[in-house]
Amino acid sequence: MNIFSNLLSQPTLPKPEKKQRRGIEIKSPREVEIMRQSAKIVATVLKEISELVQPGMTTADLDAHAEKRIREMGATPSFKGYHGFPASICSSINNEVVHGIPSHKKVIRTGDVLKVDTGAYYQGFHGDSCITIAVGEVTPAAAKLILVAEEALFKGIEQVKAGVHLTEIAGAIEDHVKANGFCVVEEFTGHGVGRNLHEEPAVFNYRTRDIPNVKLRSGMTLAIEPILNAGSRFTRILSDRWTAVTVDNALSAQFEHTVLVTDSGYEILTDRSLV
Repeated sequence: MNIFSNLLSQPTLPKPEKKQRRGIEIKSPREVEIMRQSAKIVATVLKEISELVQPGMTTADLDAHAEKRIREMGATPSFKGYHGFPASICSSINNEVVHGIPSHKKVIRTGDVLKVDTGAYYQGFHGDSCITIAVGEVTPAAAKLILVAEEALFKGIEQVKAGVHLTEIAGAIEDHVKANGFCVVEEFTGHGVGRNLHEEPAVFNYRTRDIPNVKLRSGMTLAIEPILNAGSRFTRILSDRWTAVTVDNALSAQFEHTVLVTDSGYEILTDRSLV
């Protein structure tokens, strides 16, 4: 996920990382193969959680499952300890936008819009992905928000190809979101991913002069992650200093994939349909 994308410029690292690398990294075929494995671990965990979650469970239950499975598959949780974050997943419900902290007090209920974001660090490389889950029967408005969020992710991914600029990803996402009556959360962006959980470049989900004039190259690995709100695009941070919520209590949804840039297009490394 997006996890902590707004902290991209800060140099603090997850514990497994030995040093911060600067600039955009082009992964070698060997490194790409390792990333396929780290991403597969993430995809497996998220697929399991999507099948496991049910009303009455707590977000702490999901976090425990995620950490157990990540470690069983030979990896370590990317999020746990990152900037002091205390868990292996971010679990954000309804008006919680990102970075929700799992808790035994947070009971999942029918009708909830549940975002689950996680990462795995395997043999020196991270995988990163997020899904939004409709818990039981949700309202038609919530169902549309979730659908458009996932569609927006794929609208962005479909632009990926060596030679394309980041602005084309941002524009495709923004156009689809706005056409469906929702708004893009601008405080958080996607990012490069690899040896570090957050690497250059920032991957924006809307058009802005702040987008780096980056042309994609084969071997780049990006975490693309649009976040949509049903109301205002603005967010605020709760007293826990992590959880971002909508300012108007409106619903929020998010999807994210780790994507490899290729000469002919892209490869979705965290594709859950392949696990």
